[in-house]
Parts: sequence; C-alpha cells; structure tokens
Amino acid sequence: MSTLTDRKNAAISRGVGMTTQIYADRAENAEIWDKDGNRYIDFAAGIAVVNTGHRHPKVMAAVKDQLDRFTHTCHQVVPYENYVELAERLNALVPGKGPKKTIFATTGAEAVENAIKIARHYTGRPAVVAFAGGFHGRTFMGMALTGKVQPYKAGFGPMMNDVWHLPFPNPLHGVSEAEALAGLDRLFKADLEPERIAAIIIEPVQGEGGFYEAPASFLKKLREICDAHSILLIADEVQTGFARTGKLFAMEHSGVAADITTMAKGLGGGLPISAVTGRAEVMDSPGPGGLGGTYAGNPLGVAAAHAVLDVIEEEQLCDRAERLGQRLKQRLSGLRDQVPEIVDIRGPGFMNAVEFNIAGSDRPNPEMANRVREEALKRNLILLTCGVYGNVIRFLAPLTIPYEVFGEALDILEDSVKAARG
Repeated sequence: MSTLTDRKNAAISRGVGMTTQIYADRAENAEIWDKDGNRYIDFAAGIAVVNTGHRHPKVMAAVKDQLDRFTHTCHQVVPYENYVELAERLNALVPGKGPKKTIFATTGAEAVENAIKIARHYTGRPAVVAFAGGFHGRTFMGMALTGKVQPYKAGFGPMMNDVWHLPFPNPLHGVSEAEALAGLDRLFKADLEPERIAAIIIEPVQGEGGFYEAPASFLKKLREICDAHSILLIADEVQTGFARTGKLFAMEHSGVAADITTMAKGLGGGLPISAVTGRAEVMDSPGPGGLGGTYAGNPLGVAAAHAVLDVIEEEQLCDRAERLGQRLKQRLSGLRDQVPEIVDIRGPGFMNAVEFNIAGSDRPNPEMANRVREEALKRNLILLTCGVYGNVIRFLAPLTIPYEVFGEALDILEDSVKAARG
C-alpha cells in the first residue's frame, strides 16, 4: 500500500521541496497533529504566516462571517467595503508621513513584483538594486532580486536584466557597514549611474538569508542616498511584518520610512493575501488596469487581515514577541559554554536565530544546524534552517504560543542541540 510520501512523489513535482514528512491533519495555536495523531510543536508557523497562531478564534470567526456573505467578486469588477477599510488601516499603520495608498495581491512575490512595477513607472528608470542573501520570491523578478543561487536561481536561465546586488552588512561574515556602503559607491562609479536606478529594495531583517538585521545607521544612510538621487527605497516586510520583530513593522526599529512597503505572510493569519503600501503620489503613478489581479484582495483574506490586526493590538503581540524572544535567547545563551559550535544568537523580537560554525573556527557548520533540526523533529518540535550556508536555525513560533507549550519547546530545543553534538 502506497504511503502518502510515495503518493506525493508520484503526483507532485520534486521542485516543491519539503522540510518534513509530516502530513497535517489539524492545528491549534502553536500545535499540529498529523494523520497518525502525533502532536508537534510548531516553531515554523508556516514560515512566519500564522503569527497569531493556527486557527485563532477571532480570525476564524471573521472568515466564517465573510464566507456566509460572498467569497469572490473580483474587486476590479464588483468592489467591496472591507477591501477599502483594510487599505485605510494599512495606510495609517505603515511607517511614513504624508498620504499613502495601498493595493492588494495574493502572495509576497506578487507584492514585490508590483512594488518594482510601481517604482519603475513612477521614476521612469529601469534599474533595481538588491542585496546578497536577500530573498524576494520565486517569480522571475523575485528570483533576480534574491541574492542566493541555490536552490532559487540555479538552472532557471537568464534572470531579469538591470538588477544589481550589493553586499549586505554582516560583520559575522566579514562585511562591515562601511564595506557595504563602499560597495554601493563602487557600483555608482563602475557600473550604474544613480540616475538610472528606480529603487533599492531591502529586508530590514533578512529572512531566508539568515536573520541578519540591517543596522539602523545603514538604513538611515540608504535613505539619505535614495533622497539625494531620487531613488525609491522599498522595504520588503513580507517576513518581518505584523509584530514578529516586536514592532508592527521592522522598519520602525530604525526610525526610517520606506517609500514603498511590501507585506504578506502574517497579514492573513493563514489565508493568502499580500499588500503594497506607499506614498500616494508613487502608488498613483500607474494608470487604471496597470495593477491588480483576479484574486487580489480576496474577501476572505481581507476579513482575516482585519481580524489579525485586531488580535495584534488586543493581545499586545508586539510586547509578547519581545518577551518570548528574550526567553529564547537567554536559553540559547546558557548553552554556549557546552556547545562551542554556537557562534551567534540574534534577532529582534521573536524573529530569532542561532548560527553554528565548526568549533574553534570561522567555517560555517550546516551539518550541525541540520542535525539540530532532525533531533528536534524526533522529539516532535518543528524547526527550520536558513542562511546562505545553511548553518542557521531560525525560530518563528506563533506569537500566541502558550507559555507552557513554549517552555516545553525550549526543553526539547536544549536536548536537541546537545544531542546534535553526538
């Protein structure tokens, strides 16, 4: 009799990778039960999607209410009020002074694609600058912007043109803030005049790249450079948004406001919805019909997003993210003397990571990170790795995780790290 994995292998392209062989049957807050009834603690949250937990009652109630009204009309054909209301809320919440406007899409990659379209249309310029280690999606523009070849670019042919990459400031890997800025200066002098650049796009905390936080001083300098050359600054908040870093948006930590902000993941609380919010005059540049999509701003996703924003405020999830992150980092710090492979513990709020090197060296240790993930899975804790070298464990549990479940997960994590040493 074929197993589910056999059926998956026979039916689904191998290009769709899978971190685990767990097949979900049901989920609640920070816990998942598989088809065999096994319980797992979820420290992935669908890659920072269910920040408000699996099936939050308020989100479910909002979706069910909308389900009883209508599920789809296409806003571009027959619009609906909750789309307008959500745009109004994001316009008020996204960092930046002055009037803002919003569009909705379905995925984070779509949000990024639309942000680039808008930036090019508004500026009349073609070039876009991104950063090594960044991740912006798997569509062709998303791939081109993404600063990691394997597995995202390899074998997919020529990338979109006029996309340029700079080193991301990462002292742990030998790139100082000054060196990153010098890279931009060299780009201006050797390859690309500033007057040809539409936008610079950056994750305020790199997600797939390893949870490295852009220094506030670096973001402020980027803002100054963009202003000096009439370049738009795009903040990719797809993974960092909606209380994950201890602020509603990670850019708030720096006090820097982007011209355009992309968001998705945590916005929908488990339902697919993404958004692009930016300065009104920038967002109004494309003509009617230049933006949109059949499922863009689906009514169920919009209803879920309203509930997510309510829950973040009512349950003070930004503050809770700070408390959870502090406890996690303290627990990991207590292991450093016993586990010399730990080279760094970092991350704002509850967007945290631990990085492993070969003990006593500066060489990345992806084998250690993967062993920790595997040992944790044996103990029913779901973890994710990341980083250009694959030597980072990232922690993305729901911000609503009950403290007793969180404590249980920390015990499992400690045991897993120790067991991974052999």
